[in-house]
Amino acid sequence: MLMQKGRLLYYARHILLLAVAVCCVGAGTVAAESSSSTSYKVMDTQFGSSSTLSTCSDNYCAKASLGDVVAGSSSSSGNTAYFGSVSGSNPLLELIVASGSYTLGDLDTSTTATITMTAQVRSYLSSGYVLQVVGTPPKTASHTLSALSSPTASDPGTEQFGINAVANTSPNIGTNPAQVPSSETSFGAVASGYDTPNLFKFSSGDVVAQSTSSSGRTDYTISMIINISSVTPAGRYAADYAAVVIPTY
Repeated sequence: MLMQKGRLLYYARHILLLAVAVCCVGAGTVAAESSSSTSYKVMDTQFGSSSTLSTCSDNYCAKASLGDVVAGSSSSSGNTAYFGSVSGSNPLLELIVASGSYTLGDLDTSTTATITMTAQVRSYLSSGYVLQVVGTPPKTASHTLSALSSPTASDPGTEQFGINAVANTSPNIGTNPAQVPSSETSFGAVASGYDTPNLFKFSSGDVVAQSTSSSGRTDYTISMIINISSVTPAGRYAADYAAVVIPTY
C-alpha cells in the first residue's frame, strides 16, 4: 500500500492546499560492437534500438531489423504478454502526487472554489489496484463543511464539498485520465460515483479509481469543489487528505 498526504486550510473563507511528493528515476546506457570472421560480419547497428541493415546479392535483398521499440499486448485465456521496454521480475506499485501549495483565495456565496491535484499510478505484476482518497471535509472545532454523499451538481450558495476525477464544464475543471504511454498498456479507470462530468461527491475511503489488471501509468486529475452558504461560519477550516493505492492479486 502506498499513501501520499495533503493538507487543506480554510481561514476566514480562505483556503490553502499542500501536497508533496518525490520521485527518482534512473536510466542506463547501451553499447554494442561488431563481430566478424573471414566469411561473415555482423554490424552493431543490427542491435541498436529502431535500427535496420540491408544486404543484397544480384537477385535478392535481405533486411534485418532488431531492437525496434514496440508497445502493446497479447493475451489468451490464461496469460497476458506486454510488449515494450524490458521489465524486471519484481512487483512494482508506484504513486506520485504532484507537489506544491495552492490557495483558493477568498470565498463567497456566488462562486465555486476549485482546485485540482494529479495522481500518477502504475502497477506491475499484480492483478490491478484501487486508488482511495481518505480524509474529512474542511472543518473547525465547531463546524464541518457538508460533504456530498451522492453525485451532485455544484450549487454556489449551498454549502458543499466534493470531488471527481473527470473533465467538467460546470465548473470548468479537471481532465479525463491519461494513459501513459497508451491505452494498449495502461488500463486505469475512474470508479463509479466519481466518473460523471459535473457531478461531485465525497466519502472518505471511497475507491475513486482502479485497474482490474496489471497496468502501465495512468495520470488521474482529482478535482475538488467547495461552496459556502450565507450561514457558513467564518473561521479556520483545516483538513488532511491521503491518496492511498492498494494492489490487488
